Amino acid sequence: MATLLHLDSSIFPGDASASRVVTDAFRKAWEEQHPEGTVIYRDLSANPVPHLNVHGATAGFADPSTHSPEQAAAFAKRIELVEELERADAVLIGAPMYNFTIASTLKAWLDNVILVGRTSGETSTVAGTPITVVASRGGGYSPGMPRESFEYAQSYLEAALSDMLKAEVDTIVTELTLAHSVPAMKDLIPLAEESRAKALEDAATKAKTLAQRLATAA
Repeated sequence: MATLLHLDSSIFPGDASASRVVTDAFRKAWEEQHPEGTVIYRDLSANPVPHLNVHGATAGFADPSTHSPEQAAAFAKRIELVEELERADAVLIGAPMYNFTIASTLKAWLDNVILVGRTSGETSTVAGTPITVVASRGGGYSPGMPRESFEYAQSYLEAALSDMLKAEVDTIVTELTLAHSVPAMKDLIPLAEESRAKALEDAATKAKTLAQRLATAA
């Protein structure tokens, strides 16, 4: 049965997080298709992975037999995350926008798993892996919106995941998530609800379609 790697990075728990609500809908639809499958879950906010340091970075470009104890320890953690990614038949990432970009915890995970010569490059071990990104944002950053040029979360992830990992990236967007809590955005509540409803619908549909596709290919 297929394995799904599910990552959440929202600082808010449960239903207080727009991205978690949508990733949860995706995961439930996935599990309906794969009741005996495996879901590997990481809450990067509750249990962040180490940020890449000089030991982990330099170890990635050196022969393991030459690693210092510090390099060996840092690299072992990177390999744990890399192997977890390599085991996944599909990946689900909850990626809220904070200050125009992704959470630092999600960036830390990416810095660890993007390993040149293994997961990154023309011979990437995760090339073609389907990755579904759930991008949530408080305002409106879609094409044609006044703040379109400030969108550095979805665009960054799509570039990093497709260009560096050679993954197959699909994105679900829910935006205007602050409309209910920011008085100045109250007129945007109908659009926010429409965006949320579409994201939930997309999550269920895309999860089922992807699960069925992988089952057929197995």
